[in-house]
Amino acid sequence: MRDFLHYLKDYFRNIPLRNFLFTFVFVAGLITLNYTLGIENRIRALSPWPLSFSLFFGLYLGVFGIAYSLQTALPGFPPRPGHGFLRILSERPDKGSFAALLLLAPLLFALKMVHWDLSWITGSGPVPGEAASWRRYWLLILQLPVKLLVILGLLYACWRLGRKTGGGGEGTDYPDGNDSFYGLTAKGFSALPYFKILLLLLPLVAIASTQHDFLQTYPRMKNMAFLSERVHPAWPWQLLYELSYGLDFVSIELFFRGFLVLGFVRFAGIHAILPMAAFYCTIHFGKPLGECISSFFGGLALGVIAWRSRTILGGLIVHLGLAWMMELGGWLGNNLVSSSH
Repeated sequence: MRDFLHYLKDYFRNIPLRNFLFTFVFVAGLITLNYTLGIENRIRALSPWPLSFSLFFGLYLGVFGIAYSLQTALPGFPPRPGHGFLRILSERPDKGSFAALLLLAPLLFALKMVHWDLSWITGSGPVPGEAASWRRYWLLILQLPVKLLVILGLLYACWRLGRKTGGGGEGTDYPDGNDSFYGLTAKGFSALPYFKILLLLLPLVAIASTQHDFLQTYPRMKNMAFLSERVHPAWPWQLLYELSYGLDFVSIELFFRGFLVLGFVRFAGIHAILPMAAFYCTIHFGKPLGECISSFFGGLALGVIAWRSRTILGGLIVHLGLAWMMELGGWLGNNLVSSSH
């Protein structure tokens, strides 16, 4: 734990305070707009899916681009009056690669956010009631694993291309290059400190499990209620759903802490973390307000840990453990509410 606190102190010593404050105010404004106007819910409700996809892409690109423009200096470039982040960056010989990744990152996540039609796997013709329930079940179960495989493939292609064009280079925090696939490495990794973090988060989850908006959202397993009436025992199928749900956090950690921090560090160094945290907050716009607000600070902390440890395994343990604790908390909280009525 002492190491984590040292990482955070070191991070805030090495970025201008105004960078954090400007980004925080920007994110706070976005959160206010979303929970006033329901931005994400409105985008999700749009059809056909290309329209929803386009608006998600526009939202993420705007947030990511503005968050980067709020950063004022890059490692290796002395700050000069009137020279902001993007103007300094324009002097770099690899500015084209950075611009391409700035566009690619929102595009990839917008693709993940829309519903994928997997009827080519499960079939699409008319079926009786029980078969329709199973088809719906497998459509839900397969969504996240299929998306993970596609994102893994696309990110691996980016990583391989980055290595061919000089993944490390001068002016980055990792002059020897970042040899792992966006932090998927156990080199020098110890899991125990991350399980201690989960213990510290347990009381917060317990408190959240008493809140109405939390219980309206969790457990996500309530999406399987339609199957519980048709199969006994239901728990093996619910467990499979939870495993599928857990795979989503592999893609999230790989994308945000791996790609957006360890992948962007060659361009922005330590300044890659705040834009990632702002982007990460926006993907929680459909969650309870408290979870959305905490996602900015949690994303920032996990980004700092990934930046210093050069692995995303710790963040994956914390994120996945927290997700499953919230599932359990939501299940227990809803059961207590039901039994009290």
